[in-house]
Amino acid sequence: MRVSQFNEKVAGACGKKAVLMDKSPARYMVRSAFAGGFLTLTSLAGFAMGDVFNTLHPTLGRFIFPFVFCWGLIYILFLNGELITSNMMYLTAGLYRQWIAPRKALKMVILCTVGNIVGAYFVAWLASYTSALQVYDVTGMAATMVGGKLAKSGMEIIFAGTLANLFVNIAILSWLFIENQAARMATVMSAIIMFAYLGFEHVVANFGSFALLYFSPATTAGFTLGNILRQWGLAYLGNYIGGGLLIGLVYAWLNRGADEYVD
Repeated sequence: MRVSQFNEKVAGACGKKAVLMDKSPARYMVRSAFAGGFLTLTSLAGFAMGDVFNTLHPTLGRFIFPFVFCWGLIYILFLNGELITSNMMYLTAGLYRQWIAPRKALKMVILCTVGNIVGAYFVAWLASYTSALQVYDVTGMAATMVGGKLAKSGMEIIFAGTLANLFVNIAILSWLFIENQAARMATVMSAIIMFAYLGFEHVVANFGSFALLYFSPATTAGFTLGNILRQWGLAYLGNYIGGGLLIGLVYAWLNRGADEYVD
């Protein structure tokens, strides 16, 4: 009978996260803040490069942005950041298999989400004192992208959030299963490039892009607190469906039995 890598690695990750949170919630929060900050840094660079390439052709920025943004998740994976969208997969699988207690999982979700937001806004605040953010205008890529996200209907945000976190957790599971570092990076990049190019909704990426626009001189239609919270809330729900239920729960069920065919 084969040993399931999924069971070993996801159970181990749940235990490691719970121990860190119990021993030092502050350290857990900082790891979460780093994750939000890393995605915001790569969004910042992606918007800057996208704006430059759009001067050559108006569609090039949308093509370039995902290739820059995808490095944010690679930084998170190499540097052990705590990302709520991947934790949706870990914790849902952990709850189903009883690898983690419900109260600990809930506390982890809250701390991780808050940490991701804090990290995103801290990086955006730092960037607001640089020319990289001060050159944003209403026709730039950041304002255009955020405006498009805020204009979506609720159902579109939920379904786009579901698909985004399917891609992200395909990347996370591939990272767990693949040993070769180059192959790991290529697989992660492929998944993130595809979801970012398609314009799907990843709530932590949205924390970052919205924060960058907030601290910049630019604005866009619908950029109000109520509409921002609506967008984040629906993206969060969609991300949970995609990462927590369709990946985490299903893979935990697939690997529950004593079968030869396990992951």
